[in-house]
Amino acid sequence: MDVQAIKRTFGIIGTDPALDRAIGIASQVAATDLTVLITGESGTGKDVFPKIIHQNSARKHGPYFAVNCGAIPEGTIDSELFGHERGAFTGAVGERKGYFEIADKGTLFLDEVGELPLSTQARLLRVLENGEYIRVGGSKVMKTDVRIVAATNVDLPLAIERGRFREDLYYRLNTIPIHIPSLRERKADIPLLFRKFAADFAERNHIPAITLTPDAMKMLENYHWNGNVRQLKNITEQISIMETERNITAETLTKYLPVKVQSSLPMLLPREDMSDGISDRELIYRFLIDMKKDIAELRAQVNSMSGGHPTEPSYVQPSPVTQIGDTVVTRVNQSEPETEPEFAEFVPAEEPVTTGTTPHPTDNLSLEHHEKEMIIKALEAHRGKRKDAAKALGISERTLYRKINEYGINL
Repeated sequence: MDVQAIKRTFGIIGTDPALDRAIGIASQVAATDLTVLITGESGTGKDVFPKIIHQNSARKHGPYFAVNCGAIPEGTIDSELFGHERGAFTGAVGERKGYFEIADKGTLFLDEVGELPLSTQARLLRVLENGEYIRVGGSKVMKTDVRIVAATNVDLPLAIERGRFREDLYYRLNTIPIHIPSLRERKADIPLLFRKFAADFAERNHIPAITLTPDAMKMLENYHWNGNVRQLKNITEQISIMETERNITAETLTKYLPVKVQSSLPMLLPREDMSDGISDRELIYRFLIDMKKDIAELRAQVNSMSGGHPTEPSYVQPSPVTQIGDTVVTRVNQSEPETEPEFAEFVPAEEPVTTGTTPHPTDNLSLEHHEKEMIIKALEAHRGKRKDAAKALGISERTLYRKINEYGINL
C-alpha cells in the first residue's frame, strides 16, 4: 500500500515530507517481524503507526493490543504484561494471562515504553531476545510469538545516561526507528488540520464551521504547539463551541492560545535539567544560604533598633510564606513597623555570620536536619508514596530512596 492510500485509510492529514517518510518506513517494515521504536513529542499521533504496521503485516488477522506503560502502576505492570500464578501476591485468587500470552501471533504496542521500571525492562529484554518469559509467581518458562512496536516521547539516550533505561533494551527496541515530526516542524499542514477539525466538529454538532482570517491563520501557523496535533484539535473545538461569530480574527484567537509561562519558584527545575545526586542538595543549600544572609541583615537591624543589645527571636506565624514542594518556609514580617520585629530562624550549619554581631545559637541548625524534615513531610503528605513525594521535592525517585536509607527514615 502506498503512502497516499495509507493516509486515506487511517485518516492522516498532511503533506509534510518528514511525515510521508515516516509513513513510508512503517509500510516497508510491516512485512517483516522487526521490532520498531516510534519517537516523537506527545500529541503527534504516534499511536496510528503501530496500526499501520499491524494492518499491513502477515499478522493482521491476529490480535492487536495497545498498552500504555506509563498508566499502569509499577507494582502491577509485570502482572499485566506477563501474567501471574494463583497466590503470587495478595489478591491473586487465580491465574491470569498477560498481554504477551493473549497477543500471541499478533502485535503488541507498548506506548510510553520509557516509563517502564528497570526490573520490567529486564524481563522485556528476555522476551525480545528469545521469546521467553515467566509469569509472576511462576517457575514455568513460557514462549510467545509477538511483534513488538514501542513508542516514547522520552529522550532514551539521556535516560540511559541517568541510569533510568537499559542500554541493551534500547538497541533491541530501536531495530527500526521511526520519528514523527512535531507540528512546529510541519507548519504547512496546520491550515489543513484546522479546516479538517473544524469541518468534522461542525458536522457532528450540526453547526456552521468556523474559518480564520489571514492574520489569524498566520498566528496559528507561528504558534509553538507544545501539545501538537492534539492541542490544535482541542483549541479548534473550543473556538467552534464558544464563539458565535464564525469568522475568527487574530484578536479572538489570542484568547484561546495559552501563553508559555516560565516558573520563577526556587528549587523548581525541569526534570531533564536535573542530575541525580547534586541538584537536590545543591538547590536546597543555595536557598538556605540566601535566607541566612537575609536573617543576618535583619538581626543587625534589630540590634540597631534595640540600642546594640541582641533581641531574642519570637517564633510567630510570619508572612509572606514560601512553599517548596510540601514544606513551608517562613520569611520576615516587615509589614508592621510599629511593633517589635518578628522573625523565624531557618539557617544551615555554615560559617558564623560576619556582620559584627554575636552569632546566635540557632545559626548552627543542621542542613541535613532540615533536609530530613522536608523528606519526612513530603512522605507524610503523600501517604508514603515515594514517587509522588520525590516529584513534590523536585528530586528523582532513586535519589529519594538513597536519602531515606541515608537518614534512616521509616514511615
